[in-house]
Amino acid sequence: MSQTALAEPRRTRPEPAGAAPPSAAGRYVSEEEYWRDYYRDSDVHYEWNNGRLEEKPVSNYETFLVYQWFMLLLEHFLTARPIARMVALEMGFRLPLPTGTVIRKPDFGVVCNDNPQPLLPLDASYRGVFDLCVEALSDQERRDLLRDTVVKKAEYAAGGVPEYYIMHRAPEHQAFFTRTAAGVYVPIASEDGVIRSRVLPGLQFRVADLCRRPAHGTLRDDPVYAAFVLPAWRALEERAAAQAQALREAEEHAAAEAQARREAEQDAAAQAQARQQAQQHAAAESNRADNESHRAAAEAQARRQAERRAQEAEQALARLQAQLAGRDAAQ
Repeated sequence: MSQTALAEPRRTRPEPAGAAPPSAAGRYVSEEEYWRDYYRDSDVHYEWNNGRLEEKPVSNYETFLVYQWFMLLLEHFLTARPIARMVALEMGFRLPLPTGTVIRKPDFGVVCNDNPQPLLPLDASYRGVFDLCVEALSDQERRDLLRDTVVKKAEYAAGGVPEYYIMHRAPEHQAFFTRTAAGVYVPIASEDGVIRSRVLPGLQFRVADLCRRPAHGTLRDDPVYAAFVLPAWRALEERAAAQAQALREAEEHAAAEAQARREAEQDAAAQAQARQQAQQHAAAESNRADNESHRAAAEAQARRQAERRAQEAEQALARLQAQLAGRDAAQ
């Protein structure tokens, strides 16, 4: 039976406040009745297994944290590489299997953009086959474990779901499957502890991180996640770092130019001082030459005066001698 438009949810008698909602698990209903009365039940979430209602089990909080961490990681991936859409609002899809038709509600599913059946904005159920189904494993009862690890695994493989991931708080219960051409699931080979999706090329995660759950903001520097976790932030940081480096280089260049100007000014001042000293030295030499010239002139004048006095003295002596000689002759 194909999916039909959903009618208003069935009306039930109000339960007393605080009372657990009644469960119809195990009841046999037609597919039409399931879509009409149970698919959108907000109190108890049901899946439909070939006519029988199955209540979705509840996982513990730690398993929810693992599931949540991975879902946020996937959101980062699809933000950076919008090659698919993710749904996680109890959206179901129909699988007509050789053993009978089932309607499953994976904890969240992914529909790739190239899926033959597009996910439409007003779809309340998906009319195709999810490309990736993820279940948060409930370990409250053994039947819950078998439901996700055996029953759903076989159904998803037979129905054509390309990849199936099982999330759990304990690593030994985590599983990641890819569908072969033969229509069976095989574990995705882990390389250095890293799972790489085939359905979503580029999506990869370290299995150990599911339990460690490092803050997503720290993953942008992790080589496993750097390509798709907050790449815009990293680009902004790299641009800011480049701008800061450019500013530092500009400041260093400006400082170098200022230093060069100071050195040029100091050199010019030294040259001016040297010129001034040379001028002072030249002036001193000129003064010294003038002094020497004046002294030489004074000495020459003094010699001339001395020679003149000597001549005058000789002349006076000669006159005196002449006078004496005249007196001697007169006597």
